[in-house]
Amino acid sequence: MALPANFTEPSSSSSSMTDNPIVDSFFPRYGYTTLSVIMGIVTVTAVTLNSTVIIVTSRHRQLRQPFYALVNLAVADLGTAVMGGMPAVLSNAAGRHMTGRAGCVLEGFSVSLFGITALCTVALIAAERLFMVRKPLGNMKFQAWHAVTGVVVSWVWSLIWNTPPLFGWGDYQLEGVKTSCGPDWHSRKPGNVSYILCYFLLCFTIPFTFIIVSYSWLLLTLRQVARLGGGATAKAEAKVAWMVVAMVLAFLVSWLPYAVLALVVVCDPDVNFSPLVAMVPVYLTKSSTVYNPLIYIFMNKQFRKFAVPFLFCGRSPWMVEESEVELHTTVSSISNQVSPEP
Repeated sequence: MALPANFTEPSSSSSSMTDNPIVDSFFPRYGYTTLSVIMGIVTVTAVTLNSTVIIVTSRHRQLRQPFYALVNLAVADLGTAVMGGMPAVLSNAAGRHMTGRAGCVLEGFSVSLFGITALCTVALIAAERLFMVRKPLGNMKFQAWHAVTGVVVSWVWSLIWNTPPLFGWGDYQLEGVKTSCGPDWHSRKPGNVSYILCYFLLCFTIPFTFIIVSYSWLLLTLRQVARLGGGATAKAEAKVAWMVVAMVLAFLVSWLPYAVLALVVVCDPDVNFSPLVAMVPVYLTKSSTVYNPLIYIFMNKQFRKFAVPFLFCGRSPWMVEESEVELHTTVSSISNQVSPEP
């Protein structure tokens, strides 16, 4: 793996690993300690919840087909938590980046790979749910191989666009308050600028636009379904669609600030932000690893039936009637999608 030569090892007197730092100074010591504690909580929660999603799905065959993309999202979120969350906990606890140049490149590449895969997967989930609810292609069924193809494409696409910095086109550098790493948005070298522009357009702008369009269209459809009413299948599909809407909204809240910050830096690399402003978008993206499993564990009865007992060692913390726990599934003859009945 070829590493760019413009990296300088950080030290206690060094404030950045780039020529144009995004912040003027480091956080105070208590700020780093607070970040370390927060990221520790987020990381442990993310690892626990996403591991639960993966394990429960692998154990229960009936969950696999409806949740291919959700499992892929859990894998990507778990990777982000392990490769991005854990180093952030250690570096913030020390008050400086701890893993050196090789560690920074590995962290930047891994978090970017998992993050863009997750972003593409959210776009896939929004498209799949829109396809099921809106049926733009008539009675054409969304089958398992469509979902698997989308999952593979999300990984390949992310790998294609996150590999070039390893070979000199673009770079990975410290970001935020200099305790985590990501793409170098600051360098004005022609090669880096061309890479960042391609990266921003193809890995942020296009997926974000697709998500927003699908989200808006899906929301409009849900309002029409609510106004006109419908059978049990339509209501069940609408419930799953609302879950997807919540996931998309949470993902946008997590990633939009980072995308906006990156765009501002690309347009004006000499802009100076306070440490707090520089830090918040970076750590918001890392916190997105918690939102998704929470949403589809607690908003989907079919998944909750298996996930909650797994988390609580076979016992449910809520006292409910057996009839309320019992789950019935409906297989739509049009969509071939397994969905919980309301």
